[in-house]
Amino acid sequence: MISTTLPGLGLARRRRAIGALGIGQILAWGSSYYLPAVLAAPIAADTGWSLGMVVGGLSAAMLVAGLVSVQVGRLIDGYGGRVVLAASSVLLSTGLAALGSSSSLPMFFAAWALIGVGMGAGLYDAAFSSLGAMLGRDARTAISTLTLFGGFASTICWPLSAFLVEAVGWRGACFTYAALHLLITLPLYLTLPGGRGAGAHAGTEAAQVEPRKPGIVLLLAAVLTLAAFIQSAMSVHLLTILQAHGQSLAAAVFLGGLIGPSQVGARVLERVLGARYHPVWTMMAATLLVALGLMLLFGIGSAPALAIMLYGAGVGINSIAKGALPLALFGPHGYPVLMGKLARPSLIAQSAAPVALGMLIGVNVSAANLAIVAAACANLALMACLFLAVRART
Repeated sequence: MISTTLPGLGLARRRRAIGALGIGQILAWGSSYYLPAVLAAPIAADTGWSLGMVVGGLSAAMLVAGLVSVQVGRLIDGYGGRVVLAASSVLLSTGLAALGSSSSLPMFFAAWALIGVGMGAGLYDAAFSSLGAMLGRDARTAISTLTLFGGFASTICWPLSAFLVEAVGWRGACFTYAALHLLITLPLYLTLPGGRGAGAHAGTEAAQVEPRKPGIVLLLAAVLTLAAFIQSAMSVHLLTILQAHGQSLAAAVFLGGLIGPSQVGARVLERVLGARYHPVWTMMAATLLVALGLMLLFGIGSAPALAIMLYGAGVGINSIAKGALPLALFGPHGYPVLMGKLARPSLIAQSAAPVALGMLIGVNVSAANLAIVAAACANLALMACLFLAVRART
């Protein structure tokens, strides 16, 4: 049996594994989470379905991803990440092919449900779990590096999706991404080390982690779920909020474009400095930056760029903290299972957030006040993170 932490995994093999995971993450995010940003309008125009229903496919996929996340964690814990991630590439490929073949809304949503299973088995939570199974407590640096790859998903795949829509239509774009998963992602994942998770030989210890520290687990889940709710809501409604504060559409698009560079910049800084301190402080910094950025939206006329950059930096390092902090608090034994349990409420919150804030707009809650709702959630996350830091220290 191969050890959980694969002590024989040399530096070269680690780099190859992280590179394979990184390329896989770019394609996985770009062909699922970021896909509707480019394809939603062409799909609606071609089929006559409402834009809300088309975008709702992604919400359905994220809900499914949350529902399967615990089982995904158990599979990684028992069989290692290679098998599960390889399966995710097949699931995403099949779902995208079905999406491109959809001729009715039930078929469309069934395709997104299949994509959702692939998302649950192939996005950050599964990738972080796989790194934890391969590297044990040494996975923090690898997690930071992996998020740098993921930060380029929209940068690479949005232009690619736009090119494909122009060249072969939205259906052809789906078929192309389906082929890329089989031709690129699947072979890369099959090169990953085959280390098994802790479930094969440390199941009892893993099962006892959460009962021993239920308060910390609940606080961590609260922080991650609130962060997921905010990020998902803002990804859909940020431009509306900015325009409600007096920004033109062009200015709002420019300001929104600052989020990506801010995310990558913050991740690079954390990658360089992160090993010097406990990941709980990374999480603290992430929640504080998000809260400060959103609260600055109240005075957006004077510092809009600063507000967006602070928010983007917080979102960027939150992705690192969500993988590194559970590993630091509970260790590698049972880590994939714990990640699956933490992912479930977060993904469900992500699926519900755009709809929830859209309903608020529908009942005459002004878009400007949505910033207040988001800032309140950010401050709740910051309070929960403070309690978490105290509990973790004791």
